[in-house]
Amino acid sequence: MKKIIRRVKNYLLKLFLRFKNYIKRLFSPIYLFPLKLATYSAYYFVKFIIKLIIAIIGLVFDIIRYPFRSLKNFLKSILIGVVVLYLFASLFVITDYLTKQYGWWGKFLCSFGTRQKLQNSVVRIIGGYSEGSGFFVYDDAVVTNFHVIVDEPSPKIVFPSGEFVTPVKIIGNRDLDIAVLFTKEKYPGMVFEVDNRLFDDEPVIATGYALGTALGGAPTILKGNFVAYRKPKNNWASIQTDINLVPGMSGGPLTDQCGVVAGINTMGLSGLSLFIDALQTRDLVYTEYLNDTQITKINVDPSKSPEDAVIAFYTYLKARRMEDGFSLLSREYLQKTNFEEWTSRFTDILDVNVVKTEKYLNTKDIVFVKFTTQNWVDNDLQWHYYEGTWQTIPEDGVYKMLKSNIKEVEEPTPSWWYE
Repeated sequence: MKKIIRRVKNYLLKLFLRFKNYIKRLFSPIYLFPLKLATYSAYYFVKFIIKLIIAIIGLVFDIIRYPFRSLKNFLKSILIGVVVLYLFASLFVITDYLTKQYGWWGKFLCSFGTRQKLQNSVVRIIGGYSEGSGFFVYDDAVVTNFHVIVDEPSPKIVFPSGEFVTPVKIIGNRDLDIAVLFTKEKYPGMVFEVDNRLFDDEPVIATGYALGTALGGAPTILKGNFVAYRKPKNNWASIQTDINLVPGMSGGPLTDQCGVVAGINTMGLSGLSLFIDALQTRDLVYTEYLNDTQITKINVDPSKSPEDAVIAFYTYLKARRMEDGFSLLSREYLQKTNFEEWTSRFTDILDVNVVKTEKYLNTKDIVFVKFTTQNWVDNDLQWHYYEGTWQTIPEDGVYKMLKSNIKEVEEPTPSWWYE
């Protein structure tokens, strides 16, 4: 045992001394080091390649000669050939499966977690006139369809967590059916990667809130296959798939298996759907093609009349412009509240729609009003109906809210909307 240990030590010592001498020759003289390094590297690389080629040639000759050395070897060769052929055919089957299920094999590796990303990042877009879906292309910019927010000056962005915000700015283009809603806060963790490259027949995923608030819970995720790129008359590229989109999913993302957005849910028919190119859309966000000229604006004048002041008050609540709404409270009213307490009454209101305003009986400063609210409570939309009176008072050049007598209407009849 001692002899073996001694031999190993001697061998390691000789190996170390050889390496030491090699390094010494390599660095001496030092100015030749770069030349030696390049020369030695090339030498050993060429030497390795030559040995590898010789080994491969020898292996090929051995494989060719092996079956003819004996009957036993011949039978073994047939068995090995069958196994190799089976493995080769299996590789084709696996490749075909990955292509059909994921587009190509590389997308199999990144598909894990895509469903969770979609459920946690696709948002609802809720307005007084329509509903849809959307997603972040920048950390403060949500893309949706224009027809989702048409005629709506203050749609709400509702997050999967149940929280909602009002956009601070809206731009869009009706002809392209694109709208972008900008948020005050930034949400970098919800931004989707965008790329419009898809393979033939590649599986794709469309995500959105099907049927809007009529169907609560997480977004609906539908799978299908990419069909083709289309170019309609407006020269705006569209993506065609075989997914059946339903109302409420408009504005949501069309992604590949990895969660990379390729298109924007736009139009669906039986067995056919079209999606706006998401990459082109993202590139237009900060260009003149998307602007606010076609966006509905809030236009109120509380100085015009008591009725207009009441409309302005509820319009500000609708738009979540709480400072403006608070400014329409009279000095007497403010003696019993403050901004924090007053705003806390409306934390769950998504939308306010004034149905009717008129002077109450023969008074000059009292307004009779009917209005509805949409409240977002526990990820569910609730409708409430109210009617009553507001007494107003002229202050600071406008009519302000003095006293209210508003009551909720539990089950309004059809005539309530028109009387």
